[in-house]
Amino acid sequence: MGESITDGTLATFLKKPGDRVEVDEPIAQVETDKVTIDVNSPEAGVIQEFVAKEGDTVEPGTKIAVISKSAEGVTHVAPSDEKSSEKAAPPPPPPSVEKKEKPKPKVETTSVIEKPKETSSPPKLSATEPQLPPKDRERRVPMTRLRKRVATRLKDSQNTFALLTTFNEVDMTNLMKLRSDYKDAFVEKHGVKLGLMSGFVKAAVSALQNQPIVNAVIDSDDIIYRDYVDISIAVGTPKGLVVPVLRDAGRMNFAEVEKEINTLAKKATDGTISIDEMAGGTFTISNGGVYGSLLSTPIINPPQSAILGMHSIVSRPMVVGGNIVPRPMMYIALTYDHRLIDGREAVFFLRRIKDVVEDPRRLLLDI
Repeated sequence: MGESITDGTLATFLKKPGDRVEVDEPIAQVETDKVTIDVNSPEAGVIQEFVAKEGDTVEPGTKIAVISKSAEGVTHVAPSDEKSSEKAAPPPPPPSVEKKEKPKPKVETTSVIEKPKETSSPPKLSATEPQLPPKDRERRVPMTRLRKRVATRLKDSQNTFALLTTFNEVDMTNLMKLRSDYKDAFVEKHGVKLGLMSGFVKAAVSALQNQPIVNAVIDSDDIIYRDYVDISIAVGTPKGLVVPVLRDAGRMNFAEVEKEINTLAKKATDGTISIDEMAGGTFTISNGGVYGSLLSTPIINPPQSAILGMHSIVSRPMVVGGNIVPRPMMYIALTYDHRLIDGREAVFFLRRIKDVVEDPRRLLLDI
């Protein structure tokens, strides 16, 4: 499962007893705190039985199934089905018992109806009290290991860090024009579309280099300065939030950033992303704008010290050169650990993001 993972939950079996499997064919999935891992068959044969059950906690080496290399496994399954059908036959008697018990509820319901008539005060109290929905309209579903892990980490973040968020707004005109002017040539040369995320990643790298304290982290009584930039990209999946990492983002160009983001996002959505691809990270970017978020205060991803929140692009009236003109504007937010990062550095960091996004030419001239 990986060095950092000791156990997992047997989420689901992909095969049934009696099914034939080949070597390395997935027969089950184990859900861990970070990813869902396929359990592959070590041999070719027929599944005789499952030793473990879905929902069980399993560790590396735990036996979960018995596989017969010969076709005899099928013969073992058939009798079990017959036995189960024979066992299923006895249930008919209970209905007769239920029929005998049906008159009893009627007597109970009449007594319940009579009680309100005897006392007049309870109805007056209940009239002022809120009417709660019946329990049969609620569903209780166990949390997945990934969801529990995300919940624990986010709550730990709130309990540990001195969270503070600062905001700014960005005029997206020039970055959107850059993408519009070169999108066809970009796709033709690099085989990937030019998006906005690469512009923000490059802006974040520049801002982290200008304000290295934002890229640092507190460790006990020390501050660890990291002279490399690994940017985590928050990706929402049906199973929960995962944060794959762009390694050495400072050495990537726009095309490499876009390709890596697309690859990691696809793996995260498909559930095939590995633990190594999510380990580490010195800074996180979360783009709530893809869901229509106008403004938010993102929570730091431990053990990092800051996170950048992107939001939706909205056309708003802005004063440019003394005239009111419509401009595509985006609110950006930086949540940071105030124990380590002062407001001055946080504002300068966000200001650098704004300057680079509004004028990408600064990246070429390094100004």
